Amino acid sequence: MTSRPERQRRTRRPGQGMLLGVAALLMVGGFLPWLYTPIGEVSGFRGPGQWTFYVGLLALAGGIVRRPRLAAAQGVIAGVVAVALPVWQVVHVLTLVGTQGWYPGPGLVFSLGGGVLALNAARLLWLGQDD
Repeated sequence: MTSRPERQRRTRRPGQGMLLGVAALLMVGGFLPWLYTPIGEVSGFRGPGQWTFYVGLLALAGGIVRRPRLAAAQGVIAGVVAVALPVWQVVHVLTLVGTQGWYPGPGLVFSLGGGVLALNAARLLWLGQDD
């Protein structure tokens, strides 16, 4: 009787699962409204939401790739972009109209939260590597 060689189960590194969740947050957040105003909502995909969608694809690749340094670099890039764009959007709107007449939408919150989580996932990937 010949026995089959056992398949090695591939395990995810610490932070890769989080990076996959970040990808979902960023990709969904790009399509949701970023701002609510009295005259209607401002869709994120008309501006910075497109960029967060694209870095969501980069975070998705980081959650799949086998090299921890490369995944950490992808997480840092996605995190920096996903934090910078919502902060820029809020500062831009504050300089235009102040604090009255608008409030942030779920897309802006998803993108900002996804950026913070992407940076945390990149930190976990960088520190958790053993190669």
